Amino acid sequence: MSTKIHACTDALGNGVCLRATGGQAGDCPHLPALLEGLAPGQVIADTSYDSDKNRAYCAEKNIDVVIPNRPNRTAPAPFDEEQYEDRNKIERFFNRMKRHRRLATRYEKTVVSFLAFWHVAAALDWLR
Repeated sequence: MSTKIHACTDALGNGVCLRATGGQAGDCPHLPALLEGLAPGQVIADTSYDSDKNRAYCAEKNIDVVIPNRPNRTAPAPFDEEQYEDRNKIERFFNRMKRHRRLATRYEKTVVSFLAFWHVAAALDWLR
């Protein structure tokens, strides 16, 4: 009965890709789908996207990974804490989305309708 929104932004914080999944879905499996069709030089994500599979995917595509390690990771991977500070751009993107009541309260009852409204809002520059 809940939804989770996964998003990508460019270096300026503008929305590039948006996916909606069930609220119980984990974040890790959705990283490759978010990056599909994009050619990023770097991925900055929060701890919930930390997995060996995601790191391998990014290494295969020559994408730098800036993801903090999960606490239970046995072999911690290095990450640049200064670059991680740029993750605030995705947080600011979500705050801009929440300014629009229709998006914040998810009036649309289906994922298709919700994502369609997001694309219209982005096209009209409401989310920039």
